[in-house]
Amino acid sequence: MFELLNGVTITPEFSDQGVDCYRLEGGNFENEYYVVSEAETRKLLNTPEIVGYEVYHCLIPSTAQMMYYFKEQKKVTTANILSILRGALNYPLEESCYREHIRVHDISFLSSERVFDHDEIAGLEIKYSKLTMVPDSTLLIGDIIASGETLIHCLRYVTDFYRENGAKLRNIIIFTIGGTTGIEILERLTKEIREFWPDFEGFIAVYYEGIFSTYQDKGVSGINLPDVDFYWKDGIIAPEFRRETLSMRDPLFEKCIIYDGGARRYEIHEHVKEVLDFWEGILEREDKIDMKELLDEKLGYPTPISYEDWLRCNHYERLPEVQTKWLYKQELGYIESLKGVTLKEICEQRIREFRQALRKYII
Repeated sequence: MFELLNGVTITPEFSDQGVDCYRLEGGNFENEYYVVSEAETRKLLNTPEIVGYEVYHCLIPSTAQMMYYFKEQKKVTTANILSILRGALNYPLEESCYREHIRVHDISFLSSERVFDHDEIAGLEIKYSKLTMVPDSTLLIGDIIASGETLIHCLRYVTDFYRENGAKLRNIIIFTIGGTTGIEILERLTKEIREFWPDFEGFIAVYYEGIFSTYQDKGVSGINLPDVDFYWKDGIIAPEFRRETLSMRDPLFEKCIIYDGGARRYEIHEHVKEVLDFWEGILEREDKIDMKELLDEKLGYPTPISYEDWLRCNHYERLPEVQTKWLYKQELGYIESLKGVTLKEICEQRIREFRQALRKYII
C-alpha cells in the first residue's frame, strides 16, 4: 500500500465555511480521492467520549459542504443512497442532500454480516436487502473502510442487481472514516465495473481528517487489533487534524483514530468497555512498553526526522511552506514536551477522564 501512495501529495482544493478540502494528486488513479477537515470531525476523531447522536451530528458540516461542492461540479445530479447497516447510519447523507437541495430519489438498505465457522470468520452474508433502482444515478455511501471486505461484498451485490435489471450507475460517492486499503479496493473495483459499464465515471472517495492505515500486527503496545485499528503510519493526515491532535498530550496515544463506529453510537456500553479495556491494558503493561518506540509508531516514522523527510513522509510537498514549517516545529515541540512524561501518567489521566465523562454508561 505504501507503494501505491509513493509520489502522491495532497493539494488544497478549497477552504469554505470552516471546511478545508484537499485532493490527492500524483497517483495516476482511476478515481478521485479527497481529504476533508472541519472542527467537528476533528473533535470526533480525537475524543472517544463523544457517543450517541453526537457522532452523527459531528459529520454534518463537512458532509454538507462536500455535497454542495459535488453539486456545483455537477458530479451529482440524481442521487440514490445505499445504507450498509449499521455503520452507515452514522453518516448524514440524506440530511446533507436536503440541506444542499439535492434530490434523493431513493434509499436502499443492505445488512452484510460475518458468517462464523468454529469461531473463525468464514465469509460475509447479505442478511437483509431492500434495493431500489435509480438508473444513471449517483450512488451515495457512508461507511468505515478498514479491511474493506464488507464494501466489496455489498458493491458487487448492488452492481449485479442493476445489471440484472438492465440499468447502470453513473458514479459512486463514498464518505468514510477509513484506511489506505480503500484506495486499493476502489481502484480494482473501477476496473471490474468498467468491463460491463465502459462509461462508468468511477468512484469519488471523501475521507474525513485523513487516509489512515490499519495496524498489520499488535503494535508496540502489543494489544492493537490488526486490520481493524487505524493509525497515522503510511497514511495521509489532514494538516489541520495533525495540528489539533498535537496541541494536546493524549489523543495521539488512543487505541484507534476511531473506535467501532456502530457501537459508539448504538451500543455505547460496548464502546465504553472497549476504550477502558484498552487503557487499562496499557496500564498493566506500561513498564514493558518503550515510550520512544510507541511515539515513533504513532507519529508514523522514526524520530528525529529532517524537515525535508518529514514533508515527504506526510505527502505535504504541495502545501504552503508557511503552514508546513509551523507544523513541523509544532511536532518537534510536542516530542520535546513528552520528555519526562510516563505512559502510566497518560493512562491514569485518560481512564479518569473517560470514566468521569461517561459515568452513566459504566456499571
